[in-house]
Amino acid sequence: MKQQIPGGITAPKGYSANGVYAGISKTPELVAARKPDLALLVSEPPAQAAGVFTTNLVKGHSLQRTARILQAGAPVNAIVINSGNANACVGASGDQAADALAATVAGELGCDPDSVLTGSTGIIGHALPIDRIATAVPALCQDLESDVAGASRAAEAILTTDTTKKEAALTLKIDGHKVTVGGMAKGSGMIHPNMATMIGVVTTDCALAPGLLRDMLTAAVQKSFNRISVDGDTSVCDMVILLANGAAGNPTITDPASESAILFQAALNEVCLSLAKLCVIDGEGATKLVNIIVEQAADDHDAYLAALAVARSPLVKTALFGQDPNWGRILTAVGYSGAKFDPEQVDIHLGSILVCDHGQATGFDRQAAREVLREKDVTLRIDLRAGAGRDEYWTCDFSFDYVRINAEYPT
Repeated sequence: MKQQIPGGITAPKGYSANGVYAGISKTPELVAARKPDLALLVSEPPAQAAGVFTTNLVKGHSLQRTARILQAGAPVNAIVINSGNANACVGASGDQAADALAATVAGELGCDPDSVLTGSTGIIGHALPIDRIATAVPALCQDLESDVAGASRAAEAILTTDTTKKEAALTLKIDGHKVTVGGMAKGSGMIHPNMATMIGVVTTDCALAPGLLRDMLTAAVQKSFNRISVDGDTSVCDMVILLANGAAGNPTITDPASESAILFQAALNEVCLSLAKLCVIDGEGATKLVNIIVEQAADDHDAYLAALAVARSPLVKTALFGQDPNWGRILTAVGYSGAKFDPEQVDIHLGSILVCDHGQATGFDRQAAREVLREKDVTLRIDLRAGAGRDEYWTCDFSFDYVRINAEYPT
């Protein structure tokens, strides 16, 4: 039985973490606050690793380096992530900076630089201040902790416009052994699939065959990080990394159809979905989490298309912010989604209130519907009556603050 526990990336055995201030960002308020901006996660023993990366053709240099290392399949000792600078679109110097960052960390840890993954997030088109980062690395490595505090410092250090840390962890029994899955994520703006939609790191002490990692991570991402949208933009540094070090001591899971694999997959799915929802809840300027459920679509793909269109619609999202039960915007978005359905068969619910019955207004209580939309957690349910397809998506509203945050974002 799964049980949620406090903590994040250090909850599983064998992991330690830290986060420090390196002065990467030049934003005055961040400099004044000395916000941590350099995070490190270390696994002992070394971990098997897999990653899922942004589909944006433009990719950050730190991300590209990590993708190359994971493709080689060697065990991973650590991952270092900086915020405040995306290390993207700066040419050969970006590749050199990513290599230098990994080498500096590896020198402190006494490991191969190619066993240190790299990630960066922040402003695009600025050179990574590797000298300032190098100065901060010794303290970053010396003060690693395997408790909640170490995980918390790392989770804070990867944040950019986020307002809260995003962590999750749970335990379960697999073959009589206690297995733990933990994770951290950052993401508040530029959040949209297809993968990834932010930076996420998931750790486990479960023993898994290397060949299973990528498939399990991809399956978990598909129903979590690839089912969230804040603003429809996909960044250039987005990735989710899964580390598995086997420290739990369970028999290595090799068969994807085994009961052990199914149990682990469910736990991984749960942690990823928890982190993904936290990203949406903390969407730039967001005031509510919105769960979009599409049912009885022609097939699952059509359900996905319909849910995606509603989640991305600026008109739907601004109506949600204004507590306006404008179901016509929802139906219109489904109409241009590409899903196949008969508009005269569609039902739409805001919470428990039926606002559209067979494609027509119902004379519903508008004040009651407004009260539903004042909640911090809102469900939109769309029944297409076209088949057995189903999907879920999570988004947030668009507020005045979303425009302000992005209008003022420094370049």
